[in-house]
Amino acid sequence: MSDLAASTISLLEELIRNACVGEGEVRNADTLERFFAGSGARVQRFEPEPGRVSIAFTVEGGPSEPLTLLGHTDVVAVDRPKWTVDPFAAEERDGRIYGRGATDMLYITAAMAAVTREVARAGKPSGTLTFVGCADEEARGGLGAGWLAEQNPAPFSWQNCLSEEGGSHLPVDGDALVVVVGEKGAAQRRLVVHGDAGHGSTPYGKELAVALIGEVAQRIAAIEPAVQRSDLWEGYVRAFRFDPATEHSLLDGHGYDSLGELARYSHAMSHLTIAPTVLRAGSSINVLPSTAWLELDIRPLPGQTQEEIDDMLREALGDLAPAVEIEHLITEDATVSTTDSSLYRAIVDTYAEFFPGAPVVPILSAGGSDLRFARRRGGVGYGFALHDRERTLGDVLDQLHSHDEYVDVRDVELTAQAYRSLVGRFLGV
Repeated sequence: MSDLAASTISLLEELIRNACVGEGEVRNADTLERFFAGSGARVQRFEPEPGRVSIAFTVEGGPSEPLTLLGHTDVVAVDRPKWTVDPFAAEERDGRIYGRGATDMLYITAAMAAVTREVARAGKPSGTLTFVGCADEEARGGLGAGWLAEQNPAPFSWQNCLSEEGGSHLPVDGDALVVVVGEKGAAQRRLVVHGDAGHGSTPYGKELAVALIGEVAQRIAAIEPAVQRSDLWEGYVRAFRFDPATEHSLLDGHGYDSLGELARYSHAMSHLTIAPTVLRAGSSINVLPSTAWLELDIRPLPGQTQEEIDDMLREALGDLAPAVEIEHLITEDATVSTTDSSLYRAIVDTYAEFFPGAPVVPILSAGGSDLRFARRRGGVGYGFALHDRERTLGDVLDQLHSHDEYVDVRDVELTAQAYRSLVGRFLGV
């Protein structure tokens, strides 16, 4: 094992053990600062709220294009009874490192840090390299990359950015590697209805808020948005090299089961999705609640507007629409980066170094990442990592926020090597 891979794995294990679940990213920031001690990289800490620390390490370079690596240091919560290993022990077993955040995305964060430290020790690159350990990504970045982009964007460049998650393989004959070039947006909604308050023992003649919100939920769940044909969707489908009938069916938004483990992801990549996730009404069993609400996790595709989504909801509600208040929660447009950029070409060349002849397929993430903030500031952002041939896109997606989350040691090694190769290729160091 190379020194780069060994230092990446050691750092990954410490980041997992720090257990930065939704807060306390200061522990991982402190770990990273110790890791970079004596490297010569410039260190900057950002703390919008106590303990919510993001940290940047910059290697000043020449006048060529800069590169920024956006890792995140927070992880999601665990349901401990469902885990068969300690989620914060970073246990290595049978070639895998187990722990919350192992895949999402601490192995990439550790690889970014290890490569940046190596570059800092190697000398001046042709362009400036910055690695940022971002807080709060799992809560949409309001105290991390989002806060930096909006409140304090100057300390590093947003022009060319890399983050999670790419470099897994499509389950096709031969091979194909994916690179994430964009992500869906957010159109969170709360649908509120009102009924008649009263005693639970005398419901006769009352407008029941619970019954009304139940009908609202049924009508919303019945919405079937149309497929959105796009270059990304068509390129993704054609990469599987299905027979013409299956390909045509998929392009038109049907037959997702032919994609096997990728059916749910593929549907999300090609459709606006609407998921009822939270339902609230009442607080006491003997009181008729006067208010009830349903919350929706809605993910729009590029080009779909918030106004169009409200119109879709009203149309589905039909005659109930006048009785339903539509409140906007988090709303963000989808973002996509061009594949006509020097950084994207460097990614393609790097993949070819490790997997010669494998086509590279740009895809859209169904979830969110810190890269959207770079895109909003006019930069490009791509999800970049590298996995062994056996690791499919479905395998990686299944690890995100899962019980017994793990990352293969081989994938940690490959990702560190790939980042070193790409940084050297892009920055000449």
